Amino acid sequence: MSSEKIWVFDTTLRDGEQVPGCQLNTQEKIEIAKQLETLGVDIIEAGFPISSPGDFQSVRAISKAVQYPIICGLTRAVEKDIDVAADALKYAKRPRIHTGIGASDFHIKHKFKSSREAVIERGVRAVKHAKKYVEDVEFYAEDAGRADNEFLARMIEAVIAAGATVVNIPDTTGYCLPHQYGAKIKYLKDNVSNIDKAIISVHCHNDLGMATANTIAGIINGARQVEVTINGIGERAGNTSLEEVAMVLKTHKMGYETRINTTKIYPLSMLVSKMMRMPIQPNKAIVGKNAFAHSSGIHQDGVLKHRDNYEIIAPESVGVPTNSIILTARSGRHALKYHLERLGYEQTAQELSATYDRFLVMADGKKDVTDDDLLNLMAGKVVTGKIELDHLQVTCGESLTPTATVHLKMGDEVKKASAIGNGPFNAACIAIDRILEEQIDLEDYLIQSSINRSYDTAKVHVKVSNHNKSYVGFGVHTDIVTASVYAYLNAINKITALTVNIPEAEVVEEVAKA
Repeated sequence: MSSEKIWVFDTTLRDGEQVPGCQLNTQEKIEIAKQLETLGVDIIEAGFPISSPGDFQSVRAISKAVQYPIICGLTRAVEKDIDVAADALKYAKRPRIHTGIGASDFHIKHKFKSSREAVIERGVRAVKHAKKYVEDVEFYAEDAGRADNEFLARMIEAVIAAGATVVNIPDTTGYCLPHQYGAKIKYLKDNVSNIDKAIISVHCHNDLGMATANTIAGIINGARQVEVTINGIGERAGNTSLEEVAMVLKTHKMGYETRINTTKIYPLSMLVSKMMRMPIQPNKAIVGKNAFAHSSGIHQDGVLKHRDNYEIIAPESVGVPTNSIILTARSGRHALKYHLERLGYEQTAQELSATYDRFLVMADGKKDVTDDDLLNLMAGKVVTGKIELDHLQVTCGESLTPTATVHLKMGDEVKKASAIGNGPFNAACIAIDRILEEQIDLEDYLIQSSINRSYDTAKVHVKVSNHNKSYVGFGVHTDIVTASVYAYLNAINKITALTVNIPEAEVVEEVAKA
C-alpha cells in the first residue's frame, strides 16, 4: 500500500525561539537551518521579519544558506508585514509567506475588537496581498482550536478562494482534546467546498500536554502538514515535538510518510538544546536522557534478554548510539555482569557474587554507578586483601580535635585502635599504624572528585613507604576520609613483609593510652 506524504513544517527558529532566554544570533540560526535541511524537513519557518532587524536579516541569510526546504516568513494580516517578509524572502529558492488572523470569538472581540465578517475580509486581503509576491501562501486561523466550526469553515473557504495554498488550523492555546481537534479537521474536510485546493496544516501547543496527540488526530482526519519544533520548544509549554510525530508515524506504520531521516534526530536535538541553552528534561520522549535508559532489575533483565521486551523504538533509529542499562542499587547481577563484560572483566559466578556485594555498598551511596565507578571498583579492590577495613569513625570540626577509631579485619580477627591527629585522615593513619605496629610513611596523597549530579565520588591515590620501599594505593568512596583510608590500606596490603600479629590485649592497651 502506498503511503501519503506528510509535509513537515519546522518552526524551531520562529515559534521555538520565542521562549524567553533562548534567542539565537544569525549564525546560530543558519547552522540549525542547515541541520534541519539534512534532517529532511520540508518547510523552515525562519522568523517573523518585521519583528526586528535581526529577524529580518536571519530570514534573508537562511534563504541564501539552504537549498531544498521552502523558507517561510511569518506576518500578521498587515500589508507592511507582508511587504517586509517578501523582501526578506527574495533570495529564497522556494519562498512562502505565512499570514493570518484570529478566528475565535475570544480574539475577534477582545483582541481585534472587530466582527466575524470584518476579520474574514481582513484575512482575504492579506492573502491576496501576499499572493502578489509569492505563489505559496499559507494562512493561519489563530486560536482555531476554540473557534466556532461553522465560522471557521467560512473563513477557510474564503482564504482558499483568495489564493491560500496551505490553511493552518492552530490549537494556539493547547485547549483541545484529541477527539475534539480531530473532529474539527474532519468538519473542515467535509464542509469547505474548495478544501481540495489547499493542504490542511496542524499547529498544536502543549498547554495540557496533548500537542502530539492532537497533531496525530489531525493527520488521521485529513491534515497533511504538521507544524513542529525540535524538542517541542515554543511558547509557554511548547509546541508539538518533531521527533515525537516522526517516530509515531514510523513506529505505527499508519500509511503516512515523511522525509525525516530519523537517525539525525538526536544529534540535532542536542545541538538545539545547547545553542538555545534549554536543557532537555530527562524523561522527554525520544530524546531525553532516560528515553532509552533502564534502571530496575526486572527491566534490565528483560532488555538484555530481548530488547523488544521494553523498547518499541531502537535507539539507533533516532541517532542514540545504544540504550543505557543504568546501574543503581536496584540493579541485579545480570546488569552488573553485562557492564563488567563490556568493560573487559570476565568473572566466574563466585567472583561476580563477591563483586556484586561490593557494588551494592557503592550503589547505596550514589544515585547511579558509572563506568568510571566500576573501573574504580575493579581496579581498587578496596575492601579485599589481607587487611580489610571493618569500621571507621572520625570526628573533626573547628573546635574539635580530629579523632579516628578504626577496626581492621585481619584474617579471623578484628583489631581496634583510636588516635588523634592533625586531621581525620591523619588520625586514621595513626590508628592503623598502631594496630599494625608499623611506621608507615605517607609520601604522596592525591584526591580527585568525580561529580555526578548532587553526589560526589572521591578518588584517592596514595604513595607510602616502609623499610625504604614505596607502594601505591587507590581508594574510592563518596566520603573523602573513607576513600583515603581505603587507599592507605590498599597500599599496605602490597607490603608483603609486614608483620601484623599483634595480640588484641596490646591494641586495647594502646587505645586506652590514647
